[in-house]
Amino acid sequence: MAFVGLEPLRNLARMQDEMARLLRDAFESVEGTSTSTTAGLWAPPVDIIEHGDDLVLVADLPGVSRDDIDISVENRTLTLSGERKPPEEYQDSTVYRTERAYGKFTRTFALPASVDVSRITAEYHDGVLRVILPKAEEARPRKIEIRS
Repeated sequence: MAFVGLEPLRNLARMQDEMARLLRDAFESVEGTSTSTTAGLWAPPVDIIEHGDDLVLVADLPGVSRDDIDISVENRTLTLSGERKPPEEYQDSTVYRTERAYGKFTRTFALPASVDVSRITAEYHDGVLRVILPKAEEARPRKIEIRS
């Protein structure tokens, strides 16, 4: 029986790194950003759940100041945008490796007709943004009485 080491996994990791580099280079040439390998190339991960009479959008935004987050609604489209700035200590330092992404981000979400856009609220705590999207009264389930 031949022993196969981790070489296939190394090759897979190299291919993944190469694909990431190619995509990064492609976006940098389009956006004209070449100062940071990750500038403008990140989007916060988002979960959308239904909780009771609300839809809740939960976004991970570690390291983003509340003042650097913008949430808006226009034509039933929710837009979440902002910027994660690199730490000040990076400014006058030589950075040998950075895996955390920095820069501006924008995420947009089409809202269903069942959301009451006039009652949307948001909370931000410990790097987690929660946007509460209440269902419109007419979209909530209700019991229909049967008359005899």
